[in-house]
Formats: sequence, C-alpha cells, structure tokens
Amino acid sequence: MKINTFVQELRGKSVEELNEELVAAKKELFNLRFQNATNQLDNTSRIKEVRKNIARIQTAITEASKAE
Repeated sequence: MKINTFVQELRGKSVEELNEELVAAKKELFNLRFQNATNQLDNTSRIKEVRKNIARIQTAITEASKAE
C-alpha cells in the first residue's frame, strides 16, 4: 500500500517536479553508495529501495510526456 500511494503522488506531479525529484533521488543514491563504500551505511536495503524509486519516477516522467 505504501508503494501505491507513492506512485499516485508521482502521477499527480508535473514533469518539472518529477525531474526535481529524480535529481534528489539520484543524489541520495550517490550518498548511500559513498556511505556503503566507507562502511558507514547501516541499512543497506535502502540502496535497493532508492533505485526502485528512481525507476518509478522515470516511469512516471515517461507516462506524463506521452500523455502530452
């Protein structure tokens, strides 16, 4: 259910907002990878979660651009 609400929020946003969210998610992924490399990351499953969120955002951007 948590994922469905995230996807619904994405579908309600404009392409510009989605692009901003994509940049933020990619920055977060970079930081998580950096923490993982320096053995500072406690929750390694967060990397997988962020990667899937990036894919969801990219899918929403594609759907929105095709709808226009």
